[in-house]
This record gives sequence, structure tokens and C-alpha cells, in this order.
Amino acid sequence: MKIRLIKAVAFTLLTGVFFSCEDLTKVNINPNGVQPEVVNPNLVMPTVLTEMSKTYVNLGYQDIAGVVQHTQKDAWSSGHNDYDWGGNQSWNDYYAILRNNDLLYSRAVSLNWEFQQGVALVNKAFMFGLITDLWGDAPYTNALKGEVGGTDNILPAYDSQEVIYTGILADLEKANTLLSKQKSEYSNIVDNVDVIYSGDPTKWRKLANSLALRYYMRISAKKPDVAKAGIEKIAKNPANYPVILANSDDATMGFPGTSDGTSWPANAVYDVSGSNYRRIKMANTFVKYLQGVKDPRLGVWAAKVEIPLVLDASLPAKTDKILDGKRYLSPDVVGSSKIDTDPDYVGLPTSFSQLPSAYNLNPTPGQTSFNPHVSFLAPMYKNASGPLLKARLVSAAEVNFILAEAALKGYAVGDAKTFYENGVKASLSTWGVGSNSTAYLANAGVAFDGSVKQVIEQKWIASWTAATEAWFDFRRTGFPELKAGPVAKRQAIPVRFYYMQDELRINSKNTAAALDKLEVTNFSQADGKNSAWSKPWIIQGTGKPY
Repeated sequence: MKIRLIKAVAFTLLTGVFFSCEDLTKVNINPNGVQPEVVNPNLVMPTVLTEMSKTYVNLGYQDIAGVVQHTQKDAWSSGHNDYDWGGNQSWNDYYAILRNNDLLYSRAVSLNWEFQQGVALVNKAFMFGLITDLWGDAPYTNALKGEVGGTDNILPAYDSQEVIYTGILADLEKANTLLSKQKSEYSNIVDNVDVIYSGDPTKWRKLANSLALRYYMRISAKKPDVAKAGIEKIAKNPANYPVILANSDDATMGFPGTSDGTSWPANAVYDVSGSNYRRIKMANTFVKYLQGVKDPRLGVWAAKVEIPLVLDASLPAKTDKILDGKRYLSPDVVGSSKIDTDPDYVGLPTSFSQLPSAYNLNPTPGQTSFNPHVSFLAPMYKNASGPLLKARLVSAAEVNFILAEAALKGYAVGDAKTFYENGVKASLSTWGVGSNSTAYLANAGVAFDGSVKQVIEQKWIASWTAATEAWFDFRRTGFPELKAGPVAKRQAIPVRFYYMQDELRINSKNTAAALDKLEVTNFSQADGKNSAWSKPWIIQGTGKPY
């Protein structure tokens, strides 16, 4: 009996082990998930596109809007106003988007789905372009290979900016070919997973070539012959290289507004206190410029001051009273304080004080972001969604301004004045004030004067909520002529992000090699090589922006 029992138990254990091993291979397939090797590329696309778009608008609406002085913050402002970034800007989320996009591309290649391949190449170019624009040299050739294993893949070397830009332009050229067919010639396009163009290959092709224009212009000071040839090739061959020249082709993503993660950043719907919205104010630099050229977009983007200040020397001493919606002040009450008595729009000066909430004699400084004497952003920016609340990746305005600048450089692309005026018109129409185009283009400072400075300044205006492009244009051209405020971390505008501490610690050898190629400036100071004021390759030797 004992022998038979032992045999039975042994048989049960052996068969259990055998079948358990077989079952484990099945258990490792998540019944509630999708395996990378069999995933439908259309299931990956919306995640890539939404995260890419959110990343871009968060930069352009938040701290980079502070760098280019579209906005300033009146609380928690050191990063936004003063460029006190602490050296911890991370690219982890950027590479996470690229990993998902790499899956989208590899699966599309396996299935021979050319539309999805083309879209993935455009996304790849956009995200790697953003990384190298922001940081400088970065992992590229060996990036996204961590799962393969090996030190070279887990701790990848940094490619030079020159190599990355060259790779980006090659990918966009390939995307132009992949996206060159009519929609009916592609298989497996699902319109509603494409949150940018609803499955339209022609518009994606225009985006690919428009991005190529962006990056050719980006390298124009470093590789002028390459830039000139590339831009002229695109401009002279619209049938083979169509670009975004009309607002209907703009690469934008709207926000459903159904949750905090699907809503306009800093909205006051899911931030119940509304503090994130209230902290962001119009910047004085931007307000004064727009007022100087009588720009109708100011009224779209900004709210008028709730209570204007009136300084009246005829008032009795110690007068400080509100009458008929205005706050009347005698000179002794104002004293040495700098105030702005504009009756309509007042912006915060750039990095002017350790307590920016106190500006313009705010009666409750340091306690709240309710400043009745400074312009908030327009009320629409409180909303979670809306027709004007979009992530704008590339616009017709930007492309027209690129071509206007190219023409002024002597490239054979067409008429600079026509492109410039079309860029202005496109931006005005985007923001619902297109009917003002004729009058606006006749205004002093707006009427075409044939200067790159004017083109870049109008491009700076048009980059509202897409401020990264204005930053990269500034460091490349020195326009607009922005100055750091008195309490900024350095008395100059920064030109890059810091390499993050994790890279410095974990991937130290490769990060050190990249740091060694940065050019220290007078403003790098105690930061040394890894400074927001150290020049990457793209502006070394150009004399720009300082």
C-alpha cells in the first residue's frame, strides 16, 4: 500500500510539474493585455499622438512661455520667470513616447502598413528633434534598444546634434515617400485613432515636409549649403513636397476635457482652486509689444485688468480709493513703486521681484494670485476644452514665416513679402481676428520692411502656446531682443536644458563626453559645462544669441 501510494504521489507531482511548465507559457500571456509582437499598430497610435501633443503644449504654455516672455507667473515662479531649473529636467517621458512610437513603427513594418510607418517616422522626427533642440547631444542611434541588453544599449552613447538632425531629415524624406499615395491605396487606416489628421495621408505628408523646413532652417547657420538645398528642393517642388500653407492643414490636437489628463493644461475645471490658471499672467514684454503694433490678438489671449490704476497728482495726500471701477492714488501713496496705469492691459515685468504677486500695488501680495491690477489670461484658458484650446505642433503661420526668412536669406523659394503677409494672415485667422488682416498689415512695425528681425518677431507672436519654436528662433537669430529680468538666475536668456542628475550618475561616461562638447559662456558660471547657458553645437560659432 505504501509503495503504491508513493508511486501515485510521485506520478501526480511529475505530471503536475510537466503540465504546469506548459501552462506557464500560457500564463505569461496577459489575457487582459496585448502582446507587443502581435499588437495592432492602430491601438498604439492614439497613445503616441496624444502624449506627444500634450508634451509639446505643456512646454509652450508653461515654462518656455516664461523664457520667451509671453507670460510670467506671480507665484511659484522661479522656474517660469527666473530660469531656476535646478538641473533636473528629465527626458524620460520623451523617450517613453519614442519607445511606444518605435513599437508602432516596427509593427507597421511587419504588416507592411505604409501609412502607419509614415506617421511613426514623422513622430520620431518630431520627438527626437525636440530632445536635441532642448538638451543638445542625446542618445539616438542606440536609444530605444534597452530590451536587447548589453551595456551599449542600456547605457547608450550620445549622438551629436549634427547626426541627429541629419537622421531626422532622412526620416522625414522617407515619410514623404511613404505618405505619397491616395488614402484609398492604403489598408487598415482607422480615422478616429488619428487625433491629429483623422487618417489623412496627404496632411501627414504636408506635416513631414513642413517639419523638414523647420529643421533645415534650424541648421541654416551651421550647414548653410545643406539648408539652402533642402529648403529650395521643397519650395520648388510642391507636387512632390507639399507643405502646410493653409490653416486647414495645421497639425493640431484638441482636448476632450473629460478628465484632468485629457484637458487643457492649467485649466480651472479639474484644478478646483483654479490656482494654476491664476498664477499665469501676461508678460509685460509681450503686452507692450502687441499694444505697440495694435495687435488684435491681445484681446483674444488676455483679459483686461479688473481695476485700472489712476495716478492723480491733484488728489489729496494719502488718497487710495476705488471709484467707478478704478483705483485712484495720490503720488505719496505710490512712492518709489513702479506702477502701470494702462486702462486695459497690464503685464507682469520679467523676473522683476522675489514677490511678483505684489506688482502694481496688489492689495493682497503673497496671499493670493488674485491681482486686480494685472491682466490674467483670457477666461477661455480656465476651460478644460474649447475650439481655440489646441496643441499646435506645426502651423501654416510658422511655415510661411520660415519661407519668408528663407527668401530674405537669398534662397530661391518665392517672394518674402508674400510669405510674411500670409504668415500674419494665417495667425490672425487662427485666433478669429482674420478680418483685421488688411488694417493690421498696414500698421507701423507690421508693414513689411524686408528684415529678418520683423519676420521672427511676428513668428514669436504667432507661437503663442507653442513657445518652444520662439525660443529656438531666439537663440538662432537673437530676435526678438529679449532681456533677462533683474532677479533672473543669470542676466541672459538660457539656451538649453540641463542634463538630468540620473544621466550624470548612471550614464556618466557618455554624459561626460556630451558635456565636454558644450561651449561654456560668460553666463555658465558656477554651473560649468552642464549649464542652461552653455552653447550646444547648433549655436556654437554663430555669435548668437550672445
